[in-house]
Amino acid sequence: MRRQANWPLKPACSAIWPIGLRCADQRYILDVITIACAADSVPIALSDASPAIRSHARRRGLARALALALAGAGAGAGGGAARAVDVPAVAAAADLEFALVELARRFQADTGHVVRLTFGSSGNFAQQIAHGAPFELFLSADEQYVLRLADQGHARDRGALYAIGRLALFGPHGSPLEVDSQLEGLARALAEGRIRRFAIANPEHAPYGRAARAALQHAGLWSRIAPHLVLGENAAQAAQFAASGSSQGGIVPLSLSKAPAMAALGRFATIPADWHASEPLRQRMVLTRRAGPVAAAFFDYLQQPAARALLLRHGFALAGEAAP
Repeated sequence: MRRQANWPLKPACSAIWPIGLRCADQRYILDVITIACAADSVPIALSDASPAIRSHARRRGLARALALALAGAGAGAGGGAARAVDVPAVAAAADLEFALVELARRFQADTGHVVRLTFGSSGNFAQQIAHGAPFELFLSADEQYVLRLADQGHARDRGALYAIGRLALFGPHGSPLEVDSQLEGLARALAEGRIRRFAIANPEHAPYGRAARAALQHAGLWSRIAPHLVLGENAAQAAQFAASGSSQGGIVPLSLSKAPAMAALGRFATIPADWHASEPLRQRMVLTRRAGPVAAAFFDYLQQPAARALLLRHGFALAGEAAP
């Protein structure tokens, strides 16, 4: 049986007030934690299902919680919500946490504009946008979510392909898992009963989960590893599970594995892209119908050569270019 871990929602500090974002028909409430970096003023909103990012922010000493949206607490946002009106909300796939924060800081330094970043599952974001969530820009780990939103009339157009995601096998220090790109060490550990828990993102709504499943199927390991799976709500939570030591490892985004904060916790190896060719991680972004000029400027900024070079450095591939 696959298990999905339940993580308590713990704010990073006591400066909290609700900022529930509710659609017009009141069937949907977006729960986020908004983090402000002490080193600069780029606000980052983190999904309540992303403890990996929250713990990373706390470890680096950059996070100070400003707001916590609680289900049903949309009213009473007070002055906190009003101050965020002129800052566009950006929904981004969890694999972008390190790269996009850096790009947002550069964007602020170059233009003086600030964006609010929310990281989580692409599938959940797509559903939320379709139900009226007030995001102005959506960066998905699976382009099909963007194309579907465009076809449904929730986006300005069909957007732009900004990156190709890559998978990595990650093993924390002290794990009996031998890490290699062909998953031979994982096969041996399974055969010898040394794998009790193994983390991937939930394939039901996380593109990296579907790609991980495809890679495991390619290696002939899916049926054997399925009983040991711990499912993260998104790719960042899967990375938390893989690196925490509570599991023997996991298949997670290369972009998160390469980040110094996670790389210090274990070893990783890049999985061949053709192992999950049936689930390509073609990552597309799009402006929603409610996008304003700052969101549009950030959309353009992310397509410039400097931004593309940064994505390459963080472990992404680009369309038409060789993978790093």
